[in-house]
Parts: sequence; C-alpha cells; structure tokens
Amino acid sequence: MTAYIIRRLIQAVIVVFGVTIIVFIILHLLPGGPARALLGPRATPQAIHQFIVQNGYNLPLPVQYGRYVWHLLQGNLGYSYHYNQTVNSLLAQDLPKSALLVGLSYIVALVIAVPLGILQAIRRNKPIDYTVTGAAFIGYSMPVFWLAFLLILGFAISFHLLPPEGPQGGTVGAVLQQPLGLVLPVATLAIVTVALFSRFMRSAAIENMVQDYVRTARAKGVSEFSVLFRHVLRNSLIPIITLIGLSLPATLSGAVVTESVFNYPGMGLLFWTSAQNKDFPVLLGFTVVVGAATVVGSLLADILYAVADPRVRYT
Repeated sequence: MTAYIIRRLIQAVIVVFGVTIIVFIILHLLPGGPARALLGPRATPQAIHQFIVQNGYNLPLPVQYGRYVWHLLQGNLGYSYHYNQTVNSLLAQDLPKSALLVGLSYIVALVIAVPLGILQAIRRNKPIDYTVTGAAFIGYSMPVFWLAFLLILGFAISFHLLPPEGPQGGTVGAVLQQPLGLVLPVATLAIVTVALFSRFMRSAAIENMVQDYVRTARAKGVSEFSVLFRHVLRNSLIPIITLIGLSLPATLSGAVVTESVFNYPGMGLLFWTSAQNKDFPVLLGFTVVVGAATVVGSLLADILYAVADPRVRYT
C-alpha cells in the first residue's frame, strides 16, 4: 500500500504539472495577449507596455513559466482587476460557502440513496423497485436549472414556504443564520445526486447479494438484517466511496448552475460572474485549484477503496 501511494503521489505531481502548463498556454492564447485581455480593449498602448514590463510578459516563455510556477508554489493564484483583490482572497471567501452547500447536499443524498438502493435490491423487480427506478431516471435526466426553477415555482412562488434566493452573506456563519434559504439549493443538488447514488447502490447490492460469502452466512443461520448491514452494505458502498472521492472537485468549484439560479454567493457564482466579466485571472486560478483537487480526489478515492475492501491489494 505504501509503495502504491508513493507511485500515485508521483503521478499526481506530474498531472498537476501538466495542468499548470495548459493554464499557462491558455493565458498566452487569450485574444490580444494577456495584457490586452486583462486591461480591456480601451487600454492605451502605454498602459499595455507598462503592464507587460511590470508582469514580465516581455521575458522568454520558459522564464515566464518558471515565474508562474514559483508564484503558484507560494500560493499566489493571481490578481483580479475586476474585484480589485487577489484570487486567493476570493477563494478563501467563497470556497467555504460552496463546500457547505455541496457538502450538505451530499450528506442528504447519502442518507436517502443508501437505504433506497438497499431497498431496491431487496425488492428487485417489484413495483417499488420499478417506481424508484423511474423516479431516479427522471431526476438524473432533468436539467439542474429546470429542476431549480420547478422548486422555486412550487415552494417559493405558489406556496410561499421557502425563499426563492439562497442565503446571502460573506461568511459561513452568515449563511447558516438563514437556514431556510439553504433548503432549495441543497434539495436541487441532492435530488440529482440521490438519483445517481441510488442506482450505483442498487447495482452493487444486487451483485453482492449473490456472492458466496452471503450464501455461507445465511447457511450458518445469520439473520437477514446482519447479512444486509454487516456484509452486503460494506461491500456495496465501494462504488459510492469512489464517487465521493471524485466529487471533491465539485465541492471546490461549487455548483455553477445552482448557485447562479439561487444567487448563492459561492465559488460557482463567482466563476459564472468572472466568465461574464472576462476576469481571466479568476478563471485560470480556479482552474488550477480544481485541477489539483481532481487529482487529490482521485487519490483519496483509491485509498478509501482499499480501506473499505480488504480484498484489494495493490502490487
């Protein structure tokens, strides 16, 4: 296991290195170059020249890339001229709020999807299985923005039970002071996630229920409850663990569509606003962070996979 983790860490470093190269190339492929893209079309030639010299864009590309990587290693993701603050400060401000939103949606989804998948496996090819499967297909195939609009129309406009906008505030504490505002955004993300997780849980549970160790446990007189929750459940959670590990990038980047619809002040809304304002430092800085998070999430998924299933041995 130790050797495997070391190999995966080396692979992760190589992949992150590749992400930085791609982001660096994208920066220099911007229309009019980085200076014109960042300063805008109305910038004077003198201002552009001064910007190029101050930021080292007149240096050879290998030297520029070396400085870019050095800044990244120091935690410098760039500066947003639209917000007039560093990308680091924007990330520190909005990342916890997106993590709260996406984290709550995953917790709700797991609490619902795991028992639902087990129930479908037990009642396979029964009316309840067909009903839940149909509902899962509808939830998974429905566009997120459309689902959000339906929830707003039903619970906010028609019945006036919940606010149509997400909680506003600069900190997680301010967001938590408006719990009703979190209900609809969390429900929007959770419904889609439940549909996905329940299908994986059902398939894994059905596969494990026909294994030899389950038949052996039943032959020894182990109760059905113990068979399901002590044997089948643990092995059936392996695909879910993998999905959770790979969901780390979504936690960092936020739910762009959901946060935009509900005007939730997280990473997703910031990314959407930055794209509209052509705030390239924010877009590229977040791209690096999400790319690194994807690598870390994949590594965590592999490690958790081995922890959950002792039969797994990496050689």
